[in-house]
Amino acid sequence: MTNNRPLIAHVCLFLACTFWGLMAPLGKDAMTHGFTGIDMVTFRVAGGAVLFWLTSLFMPRERVPRKDLLLLIGAAVLGLVANQCCYTIGLSITSPVNSSIVTTSMPIFAMILAFFILREPLTLKKVGGVLLGCAGAVTLIVTSASAGSSKVGDIRGDLLCLGAQLSFALYLTLFSRLIRRYSVITVNKWMFTYATLLILPFTFGRVASIDYAAVPTSTWLETGFVVFFGTYASYILMMVGQHTLRPTVVSIYNYVQPLVSVTVSVLTGLGVFKPSQGAAVVLVCLGVWLVTTSKSRRDMEREAQARGDGNS
Repeated sequence: MTNNRPLIAHVCLFLACTFWGLMAPLGKDAMTHGFTGIDMVTFRVAGGAVLFWLTSLFMPRERVPRKDLLLLIGAAVLGLVANQCCYTIGLSITSPVNSSIVTTSMPIFAMILAFFILREPLTLKKVGGVLLGCAGAVTLIVTSASAGSSKVGDIRGDLLCLGAQLSFALYLTLFSRLIRRYSVITVNKWMFTYATLLILPFTFGRVASIDYAAVPTSTWLETGFVVFFGTYASYILMMVGQHTLRPTVVSIYNYVQPLVSVTVSVLTGLGVFKPSQGAAVVLVCLGVWLVTTSKSRRDMEREAQARGDGNS
């Protein structure tokens, strides 16, 4: 079983990113045939809370101190409330192609925040990656600003999706040590619970007023996919992969998401793919690759220690 762990981790990461890639066009279609972005956010956080709590009943119980429970509220605000509100509402406005391209930029935001908050050193490679990623984002936004159709993109939705990546990067930067103390089920059951409690007071009236009988079956199926596969299953699969594989390997799977999303969106007519969007993909992906393959402070300290040991 031990020898199969890397293979299982790769399969989990591939499936997680595939599900996220499919979530963009399927979620977009659901939000144009019965539900709004606010409805979808509510379904995602409430559905995730129910699924993770049900799963926790079959898992070893972990005790979480009150201090950490309070910290998980902050994690839920950044990692779920801000992230999912910005992304889901942004997706309802812009094209699934643009939203999936933007999601690959998260490692760039994480590197910038790590520099300011964790004092991670900047290298020429990292700076070059950030500049390329920014150029890709600007290209995408300019394309959306001049677009006459939401199938190409909408600058408001693009900026909201960018905000979602910034929020999640901030969550990882501030709470990475906290979430590593507990299992993925424990962390997510509390985060999704807090997110539901924070969001529901503002969205319950809207969700309760939906004419559910008039919602098409296809919309229900698409929403079910977003909640179960695009939220619950993907979070678990990603964590399984991250526990086994190096971060640089994990980051490579970021490129699966836009590939799946763009292909499905274009084939189903939910989006179009223009040369300028292709240029944005190349710039953002190159930027992410440069950032994720750069040396961290820990890598530099290890090299310095190795040189010191070699000279002694």
